Amino acid sequence: MQEKLDINTVGDYLALRRQEVQHPLVGIVDFNHVEEDGNTIKGYDALHFNCYAIFIKDTKGCKIKYGGKDYDYDEGTLVFIAPNQTIGLGNYPPHYKPKGYAMLFHPDLLLGTELGRKIHSYSFFAYSSNEALHLSSKERKILLSLLEKIQFELEQNLDKHSKKLIVANIELFLDYCSRFYDRQFLTREIENVGSLEKFENLLNEYFASDKPQKIGTPSVGYFAKRLHLSPNYFGDLVKKETGKSAQEYIQNKLIEVAKERVFDPNKSVSEIAYELGFKYPQHFTRLFKQRVGHSPSEFRTLN
Repeated sequence: MQEKLDINTVGDYLALRRQEVQHPLVGIVDFNHVEEDGNTIKGYDALHFNCYAIFIKDTKGCKIKYGGKDYDYDEGTLVFIAPNQTIGLGNYPPHYKPKGYAMLFHPDLLLGTELGRKIHSYSFFAYSSNEALHLSSKERKILLSLLEKIQFELEQNLDKHSKKLIVANIELFLDYCSRFYDRQFLTREIENVGSLEKFENLLNEYFASDKPQKIGTPSVGYFAKRLHLSPNYFGDLVKKETGKSAQEYIQNKLIEVAKERVFDPNKSVSEIAYELGFKYPQHFTRLFKQRVGHSPSEFRTLN
């Protein structure tokens, strides 16, 4: 049975790493100043976070497990953890010492801020660890400079400006990460095109099989799983490559197939709806009319 250690607060993690708590809702760990080795968390197989955590990993061979898969981090790799995520710990050598940085912040820090209103738009917090962000040396310098600014604020006496400046720098940090992920999507263009081709093939296979009747209309999660990607990463990949959301892409294919089947005079609109995975024919009719401008019956007679 997996032994999990709960990280409910920023202080929980700082205590684990024997670091001073300078602010109850945000903290930065420079692993160059962490004396203990990997045995600090000996006896635990995983850490369960109830706060946001961002790790810049600088050590080759640093292993964690996420979603049942091992992932080895190379130098300059960034991984994001959102509240209520569990990270499995790899088997470390006896004197293993991590290098890099960690920044943790509690959701309460964001209350009443613009970042609090948009934090869920940073979809990379829901990426799997094998979809981590790999940094160039210049990108790494930019992010480390922002960590320095946050650390500077943590070392000052708290005043009315502290929260605003800390949150603003965290937001800027995340905005840069969004830019760097866009760059990573571009540099992995060949790999992404391959994934899109597989997605298109899987879509065609789905509608050519009895899966719609058995499973229902195709979902983003279904294809993400088949492609071994997290739903968020898969959705962002499709959006970056096609300009359409994954859901919109699936619906376009569904309507394309529906148009062909509507011309079969031996099938009723209800039969076609059930074949495509709809539980209720009226839902099919509504979607068809929204996307085509005519109901299936009207489309059949007009053409």
